[in-house]
Amino acid sequence: MPEAIVSQGPIRRMFNMLNLPVGDNFAVAGLVIYLLFVLTAIFAPVLAPYDPTEILYSADYDLASDFLPGQEGHILGTTSLGRDIFSQIVYGARSALLVGLTAAFMVAFIGTIVGLMSGYFGGWVDTVLMRLADVAFGIPFLPFVIVISAFLEPSIWNTVIAMALVLWRDTARVIRSQVLTLRSRGYVEAARVSGSSDFKIITRHIAPNIVPLSLLYGSIAIGWAILTEASISFLGFGDPDSISWGFMLQDAFASQALSRQAYHWFIPPGLAIILVVSAGFFISRGYENLLFPKLGR
Repeated sequence: MPEAIVSQGPIRRMFNMLNLPVGDNFAVAGLVIYLLFVLTAIFAPVLAPYDPTEILYSADYDLASDFLPGQEGHILGTTSLGRDIFSQIVYGARSALLVGLTAAFMVAFIGTIVGLMSGYFGGWVDTVLMRLADVAFGIPFLPFVIVISAFLEPSIWNTVIAMALVLWRDTARVIRSQVLTLRSRGYVEAARVSGSSDFKIITRHIAPNIVPLSLLYGSIAIGWAILTEASISFLGFGDPDSISWGFMLQDAFASQALSRQAYHWFIPPGLAIILVVSAGFFISRGYENLLFPKLGR
């Protein structure tokens, strides 16, 4: 076998396991949107003309407050405190993606592990884990995140942890039901009879078949995480040292930007939130078509 093909084997296997829904137009659009925002977050220091927290001054050494778009070189104008709005939008992508991707990974990881253990082993393991899921279902999501963020030190990581402690429940329940069907398949029974360990059966025969389902709920969790972070920041419980789109909306609301018709201030962060959240649901739609093709008929 040629060396090139051998070297590409692990990469091909990884992409096959991820099973990206590139055949769905909405999913491709979602992936493109994510790629654009990821590039924006990575190259934020290059794209942003100013520090997002820097208070700027005009050429006449006056506070550069409430500049209109294009005035004195500010693409989207400035805030009431003289901060560049475009720079805040660019750096806000970092906070949004950090919260969204981290929370989605934790939700998918915890939910997948719980669902695997519960569905495969059954018995008292299933009972304990599913009762924990019932408790998680009984916790109101947004109030719980607000309480955790309020009592702990304001931080993006506290918000992520609070979301991960609650949102894993849906992923675990669905994956458990899928594992219950997989563990009775013929190839799993054959592996068990041949002497394969539980760990080997789970990692080699069951886990690869539920990865698309984990990614489906992970992509949904990205949208929920970004919306939650924006809500927390808008309510004043976010990290004051971090520039996020929710912080921008809260700042615009406190400065009465709507009554002053400063649409250039609060519409861009709102559109950014809508785009990123919609991208997550577009990707989840693609995974739904892969997992449940009959739904598209």
